[in-house]
Amino acid sequence: MTDINNIFKSNEEWIKKQLAIDPTYFEKLAAGQSPEILYIGCSDSRVSAEELMGVEPGEVFVHRNIANIIPNTDLNSKSVIEYAVSHLKVKHIVVCGHYNCGGVKSAMEQEHLGILNPWLGCIRDVYRLHQEHLNAIEDMDERYDRLVELNVAEQCLNLVKIPEVQNAILNHQVTLHGWVFDVRTGKLIDLTEDFMKALGDKGLDMVKIYRVKVEE
Repeated sequence: MTDINNIFKSNEEWIKKQLAIDPTYFEKLAAGQSPEILYIGCSDSRVSAEELMGVEPGEVFVHRNIANIIPNTDLNSKSVIEYAVSHLKVKHIVVCGHYNCGGVKSAMEQEHLGILNPWLGCIRDVYRLHQEHLNAIEDMDERYDRLVELNVAEQCLNLVKIPEVQNAILNHQVTLHGWVFDVRTGKLIDLTEDFMKALGDKGLDMVKIYRVKVEE
């Protein structure tokens, strides 16, 4: 178990390590940020965005919540997305789920989870949309994994419905990506092709349709 009092000691050691590599490290860090990637992932303690992507602080703008969901009613995630797209001018938006996700597994079970129930309702909607396909998978672990993948694709679709993202896509300023992190192997899996299939053959035309609906 981690002794929380050791964290400050570890922080001091980390500072020394960074300064030994680059004496101007913190001067550069304090100068501002210009990340090219917005990463939307799960809050799971095993999944650290910077480490699994092999990037440094300042390179990725990160938003994490339970099961990497982007609900249309969540001001938190929408504020992060708008800031990243409109102000930081990120070039890529990544939605990254992970296998063995507790949020996804809980959404498929009948247990009452209090305040989590309405949040997990977003994933239950994904399950409902793909129920026939998912129920055909007999192995439960494989079924959970597939729902993780389908949830990533659906959250990418939710991104498309956000006006700032629509404009950025139509102006070729942002590219969307759907990934899954396999906690059992450490591998990142690119599901962007699956997302594009979910978006439909018309691709950007679908974005335009959503835009018209919003403007109406």
